Amino acid sequence: MKLVRIALAVPLFQFFDYLCPLEFTPQLGCRVIVPFGHQQRVGIVVDFPENSDIDSKQLKFITALLDEESIFNDKLWKLLIWAANYYQAPLGEVLFQALPVKLRQGESPIEKSKIFFQLTSLGHEALNMNQMGVIHNNALKCTQKQIEVLSTLAKEEVEKGNNRLSPSILSTLQKKGYVEIKEKYPKQLTWQQRLADKNVAHFEDRLKLNQEQALALSQLVFQQGFTSSLIDGVTGAGKTEVYLQFIEQILNKGRQVLVLVPEIGLTPQTVQRFNARFAVEIDVLHSNLNESERLKVWYRAKTGQSAVVIGTRSAIFTQFYDLGLIVIDEEHDASFKQQDNWRYHARDLAVMYAKQLDIPILLGSATPSLESLHNVKNGKYQHIVLSKRAINNTALRHFIIDMKQQRVKQGLSRALIERIQTHLEQGNQVLLFLNRRGFAPVLLCHECGWIAQCQHCEKPYTYHQKKRSLRCHHCSSQKPIPRQCGHCGSTHLITTGLGTEQLEEALTECFPHHHVTRIDRDSTTRKGVLEKHLQNIRQGKSQILIGTQMLAKGHHFPNVTLVALLNIDNSLFSLDFRAEERLAQLYVQVAGRAGRAEKYGEVILQTHYPEHPLLRTLLSQGYAQFAEQALLLRQNMGLPPFCSQALFKAQSRSSEQAENLLKQLLDYFNQLVQQKSILGLQILGPIPALFVKKAGYYRWHLLLQHQSRQQLQQILTYFRQDEPLKKEKVRWFLDVDPIDLS
Repeated sequence: MKLVRIALAVPLFQFFDYLCPLEFTPQLGCRVIVPFGHQQRVGIVVDFPENSDIDSKQLKFITALLDEESIFNDKLWKLLIWAANYYQAPLGEVLFQALPVKLRQGESPIEKSKIFFQLTSLGHEALNMNQMGVIHNNALKCTQKQIEVLSTLAKEEVEKGNNRLSPSILSTLQKKGYVEIKEKYPKQLTWQQRLADKNVAHFEDRLKLNQEQALALSQLVFQQGFTSSLIDGVTGAGKTEVYLQFIEQILNKGRQVLVLVPEIGLTPQTVQRFNARFAVEIDVLHSNLNESERLKVWYRAKTGQSAVVIGTRSAIFTQFYDLGLIVIDEEHDASFKQQDNWRYHARDLAVMYAKQLDIPILLGSATPSLESLHNVKNGKYQHIVLSKRAINNTALRHFIIDMKQQRVKQGLSRALIERIQTHLEQGNQVLLFLNRRGFAPVLLCHECGWIAQCQHCEKPYTYHQKKRSLRCHHCSSQKPIPRQCGHCGSTHLITTGLGTEQLEEALTECFPHHHVTRIDRDSTTRKGVLEKHLQNIRQGKSQILIGTQMLAKGHHFPNVTLVALLNIDNSLFSLDFRAEERLAQLYVQVAGRAGRAEKYGEVILQTHYPEHPLLRTLLSQGYAQFAEQALLLRQNMGLPPFCSQALFKAQSRSSEQAENLLKQLLDYFNQLVQQKSILGLQILGPIPALFVKKAGYYRWHLLLQHQSRQQLQQILTYFRQDEPLKKEKVRWFLDVDPIDLS
């Protein structure tokens, strides 16, 4: 019997051998059904070994073959194997995560046929006779309702299950032979066939490029094969227009395009912009789609029915018929890093994928990551700079309000309220950024100081006034608002701190004649609400906008002339070495929402630390100078991107058990360094995580660091082969190239 080696969706670095019945001819990458314990599981064929470590008498047979050929194309298969090795993840988990859920469950990728009702020739004859009132054959006589159904079917075919037509009448007509059932498969026309002789783009929507944009486009157009280009442009510089015109060039060659955006919030406006520009088939992939919709998009891209796919990070695993370009907008965004299961970085995978496909990739940002700027310095990325705004060349005016010198009302200084009033009186819009949803971050007792705290995380609950609940923003647990103090019994409970709900209330009170729109995760949970809010903003129905990071990037609001950032001081003193980079990026991105049309823009920052070096550098010299200084500091300290890191995370109900597991790991690596004569490996920890307890689990970290990426990978490979950990009651994870140290 033929041996087949199968990968399953289990967190184990091993495969499972099965016997293959003679009637099956599986290919590498096919899905199969196999017995696993007491279950039947979907597996993926990864090898055809000549021998097995298990006695053939103990091996079980494959139950069913789901695919005649590999479910993966060759290039994606190669990428996933590389990713599993690089991120030190089980190949089974990687392969299954790269498939839509429906395929993981064993469903067919081929679109199902649809059943329609249609008239027979006898049905047409009966309809004609009844309508003319001349019935030669009494058997052809129909009731009035039957005639109405026949008339509908004479005009169109009706899908089975459609509630427009009575099932009982259809059944009667079917028995008479007037109606028959017809099975139809959807037409699988490629996007080029659907386009026919029409132009790929709507030329009337194309904008005229300025000199910088035209030079950038020419640099892209004349490149051949794989090139990785960082488009480093100030907000409003017209990066998107450069993308669009380059995408048009790719589509004119008959090839497909993948566009990655960091968050769902950016997807609606991106899709709207693409639909306005292109006359081609455009599909969208994000977490708000149901599993059937996701499978449909995957299949359309694989069969060449869609020309452009726009999606969040997991869209990198979409299979294409002929992919010709990858675009990553806001490439610096941390959302491109997966933080559970196997922890890949979609941006880095996309660069590797483009290299394997020998196609160009564009990375765009107004605040490029330090990793990307480092790659520019090393000659790995082409650097394309757009330093001027496409429409308005007037620089933004930046102001700092020293909160120590101000009277403050619900987070708003008197000076800021006056500036808001001035801009509103001029008919403009105002955006206030506060990255803290809810009404207030703390509910406490005025008598004894007791704080309502999540027992699972040992962090204060956030007070949500509109929902009348306390919620933990770390583990998502919630509880009703207590009537009295949990310690002394007092009913004098008060809130402290500022959230978006409270800010909305304060602004509504200060400016009662202006409409306030709050956009955060709480206000946009229902489908379509975000799109409606954005539409109201663009139509001028809302004059005051409040937002978290959902509004911080990518959005174009031409009437916003004032942007204010509130309560960001905590980020100035974080223990995370990436905190200052994130704050600088956030400031520039939020500031970029102001003055995007032909109006002057102002940016106001409220802070208690106006002399902080980061703020001074940003305001006086800009992000590029900040990045230059930050890279120099990272180099001096031996931190990424000048080294590679791997973070081991352990979590347990017992803090001691989590710590002990990482101590085992520390001993293992110390011995490995001596045995293999490894030089340059830094081991930091075990130490408690910055966020020590979450959802009832204590969290500990052990960080490995080495100047050589290849050397660190070799060390991790030794670890994976040795499997030295005894991990009872402790969960542990490995994060290669971590960006979240909390």
